[in-house]
Amino acid sequence: MTGDARAIVIGAGLGGLAAAMRLGAKGYAVTVLDRLDKAGGRGSSITQDGHRFDLGPTIVTVPQVFEKLWEACGRDFHKDVDLRALDPFYEVRWPDGTRFEASGDEVRMEAEVAKIAPGEVAGYRKFLKDSRARYVVGFEGMVAEPMHRLWDTIKVLPTFATLRADQSIYRLAARRFRDEKLRMAFSFHPLFIGGDPMHVTSMYALVAHLEKEFGVHYAMGGVQAIADAMARAVRAQGGVIRQGAEVDEIHVENGAVTGVTLVGGERLHAGLVVSNADAGHTYDHLLRNHRKRRWTAAKLRRRRWSMGLYVWYFGTKGTKGMWPDLGHHTILNGPRFKGLLRDIFMRGKLADDMSLYVHRPSVTDPSVAPEGDDTFYVLSPVPHLGWKNAVDWTHEEPVYRERIARVLEGVMPGFRERMSTELVFTPETFRDRYLSPYGAGFSIEPRILQSAWCRPHNVSEEARGLYLVGAGTHPGAGLPGVVSSAEVLGKLVPDAPVVADQPVREDPHGMAAE
Repeated sequence: MTGDARAIVIGAGLGGLAAAMRLGAKGYAVTVLDRLDKAGGRGSSITQDGHRFDLGPTIVTVPQVFEKLWEACGRDFHKDVDLRALDPFYEVRWPDGTRFEASGDEVRMEAEVAKIAPGEVAGYRKFLKDSRARYVVGFEGMVAEPMHRLWDTIKVLPTFATLRADQSIYRLAARRFRDEKLRMAFSFHPLFIGGDPMHVTSMYALVAHLEKEFGVHYAMGGVQAIADAMARAVRAQGGVIRQGAEVDEIHVENGAVTGVTLVGGERLHAGLVVSNADAGHTYDHLLRNHRKRRWTAAKLRRRRWSMGLYVWYFGTKGTKGMWPDLGHHTILNGPRFKGLLRDIFMRGKLADDMSLYVHRPSVTDPSVAPEGDDTFYVLSPVPHLGWKNAVDWTHEEPVYRERIARVLEGVMPGFRERMSTELVFTPETFRDRYLSPYGAGFSIEPRILQSAWCRPHNVSEEARGLYLVGAGTHPGAGLPGVVSSAEVLGKLVPDAPVVADQPVREDPHGMAAE
């Protein structure tokens, strides 16, 4: 670090905004550069025909990561964001009509387990103990801690061995439950951050403890409301957020970052650059003219990337009160679990069957739709675009949408006749809108050998003054992960230098421009 108190943050996703807040609290003059038209990145929204579609994350867990972030900036999160606890959290359904309602009440959860398999309650209690043990080690001990030194990972290996972190989350669930439905219900959560439950570490069992202890929440106004509150906090610190400003290159001189160039040629200078762009895009494109020591293009290609996402957003007219058993969050299982995961993650095949996540925020938040109407978001995990015979979504999209519609007709009959507007995202949209390699929904897959030290580091080894936050770095995807990546950043970056001869700002964006 030089005596420069200027900082550039690339990307106004939740990780980038959290990074800007942390840096602003440390005294830096921060400029956030983002290519989209509003803050939030994958957590932003689109309003169409009176319906607000929250494009990415919908569930808020571990609200204390936000509370800590706001506190570091001298603010109160709950004064800025209206967070509502959901009860139940979500409902899981199977084709034979079986349902499982998840909540934070242990007695109710035991009843739900017993409803499916009366003899499995003891296994559920053991699974909760498994979950808490992994939470203590994996979340409390590692999530918000820097992991760029190999020793930080090595020293936890004995505990990982004791907890059988080498086993998958599905394998742990299979040890505790004989019933295949319960195995699914307690192992599917890594899909929310792009991981294959058959292969990601059993450490992700900690999610059950997180849900039980801290609940599942919804922010009124959607995650966009959180992003907007973060943007207000950045500006209140004196920071600047420029929308429609895409960074084309990070500049490095004598081994240290010196600033960035935007698409269009504008150059901005700073001695500290934080990239909230995907780690793959950061190293493969933004540093394309800088020789890399570790994160070469070849090494990035050898990573296993998270699955792609097909997301159908649509509004329905006059449906408030219809389909009364379809709540805020519903997971519709297809006829296969393990086989479908194998097709998506191991074969790159777009299967004929599917499992769906149905989000109906209008049952909680009237602002998402015109009065009397509903807003929906239906997500299906699909292969990313990196496979040899990648899906041609130009051809397959309408066919796949029709398959989804047939599944939805079983739970919300007549919805197509009520549809008033729609919007579709495919992996190609994720590639083009978010510059996500292979159109992956959650960057690098969170397998055990792609986590902690084995993941792109928060402090880059490629250039001094360069840092990474967001889904592609430690600790990983999901709202708690990306916000915690900025907490790690705060522990790595020193307070801003107080420089008497700091140049007067030469442009309205707080940067000296060439």
